[in-house]
Amino acid sequence: MTAARTTAEKLADLGERTRIAMDPGSERAKARRDAAGKASPRDRINALLDPGSFVEIGLMVKSPGNPSNPPTDGVVTGRGTIYGRPVVVFAHDVTVFGGSLGEGFGRKVCAIMELGIKTGAPIIGINDSGGARVQDAVTSLAYYSEIGKRQYQASGVVPQISVMLGKCAGGAVYSPVCSDFVVADREQAYMFITGPDIIKAVTGEDISIEELGNAMAQAHAGNVTHVAENEAAALEWTRELLQFLPSTSHEEAPRINAGIEPERTESDLSLNAIIPDSDNAAYDMHDVLLGMFDDGDVFELSSDFAPNIITAFARVDGRPVGIIANQPMHLSGCLDVDSSEKAARFAQICDAYSLPIVCVVDIPGYLPGVEQERMGIIHRGAKFLYAIVDASVPKVTVIVRKAYGGGYAVMGSKNLGGGDINFAWPTARIAVMGAEGAVDLLQRRQIEEAGEDGPKLRQDLINMYNEFVATPYTAAERGYIDAVIEPADTRLHLRKALAQLKDKERLDMPRKHPVMPL
Repeated sequence: MTAARTTAEKLADLGERTRIAMDPGSERAKARRDAAGKASPRDRINALLDPGSFVEIGLMVKSPGNPSNPPTDGVVTGRGTIYGRPVVVFAHDVTVFGGSLGEGFGRKVCAIMELGIKTGAPIIGINDSGGARVQDAVTSLAYYSEIGKRQYQASGVVPQISVMLGKCAGGAVYSPVCSDFVVADREQAYMFITGPDIIKAVTGEDISIEELGNAMAQAHAGNVTHVAENEAAALEWTRELLQFLPSTSHEEAPRINAGIEPERTESDLSLNAIIPDSDNAAYDMHDVLLGMFDDGDVFELSSDFAPNIITAFARVDGRPVGIIANQPMHLSGCLDVDSSEKAARFAQICDAYSLPIVCVVDIPGYLPGVEQERMGIIHRGAKFLYAIVDASVPKVTVIVRKAYGGGYAVMGSKNLGGGDINFAWPTARIAVMGAEGAVDLLQRRQIEEAGEDGPKLRQDLINMYNEFVATPYTAAERGYIDAVIEPADTRLHLRKALAQLKDKERLDMPRKHPVMPL
């Protein structure tokens, strides 16, 4: 008969079990991790969270079936704080079953996600996983489904952020792209459904892992929100991102430095000279945005995907807002398939977390071309229009230069219901199309009949069109623009407009849900 253990012995046993669980991988696996320059999952979590705030949950969980299976089952889960605000977090451990998903792993991730939903805490996943655990067969697939179900339950309730810090395949990439934001380490993050070897075996295509799914490749495909230079930068970017978001859709986002610079500044005055005199000259919209928002603090998202549209967070009088702005430096600021989908998704995120949307407009219209038509620009371009109408948050539009055709309508026009308050700068051009196109369409015969004087007549007609037709004052006379403002006053006008709209409510007809043009 075995004698009962003393309390001291039980405490010693607890200490030993805890020691093993804190770094359970094999020495070989840990050596490979260290040689790759990767931090341990707990080191990654501690770098993300406020110092000393991490409380681990599920330390002793094991995959069932074999008593010698290592504790934690390949994932570390727990809760903590970022800038003092609660979050929940999980981090894959590549030294245990390669960070693959098994039953214990799945149970832990589901439990921590449920805790985030119940307590109103953002959910952050640090991903470094080979995907489903082959030896667990259908069980691992079942838990990817369970995680997906909880992601749906969390969607639009608490922010979900995925940090990609290693090679992730199969189910390990489906879950991240269902989160709100994906940040990837340029050095070590890879994402793909199947790896190069399987692709070659099945299709005969020969492609390197870099071409297939490195961080930049996936950013250009629209799957990654931000590419960071290394692990530390990815985790720091995640901390800063949360400063623009509420912890839950039932709360307001943090307000920072409210009331600063209540009068015009030198930065404001620079906006008066920022738009080129030539309608066709390009300029960088980032320079405009830096002058329009608090402290020039513009936190851009998805900058490597569809750069003809800028999506970013900024602050107006300390309150976070979402920016959707055309970028004349790329495709002249036209909307195409990719930029429409990028802007539509961002508008949905802003609406879900009650962040006002500010549209900054300089758009010639939708991008023409056979390839765009074949890619479905009609219904895919309509996604952005739908998302703007669907968003019930305060919406303010500032037209700084061109606003032509469908581009005018979709970029927060008052007629669409997309803009609650619409401003225009004196440099704005608002019309069905640009002067050159309109004159060539309407006056072609007259220009041809003018013979040698045709080019001069054409230019005179263009100048006349710009002077009397494509002006902000025509739109203002009809009430489509609320005010034509001096550019230097834009920042202060935005403050007043969003203060006026703070308590905006919209009553919609009861229905199950509208149908988006997916």
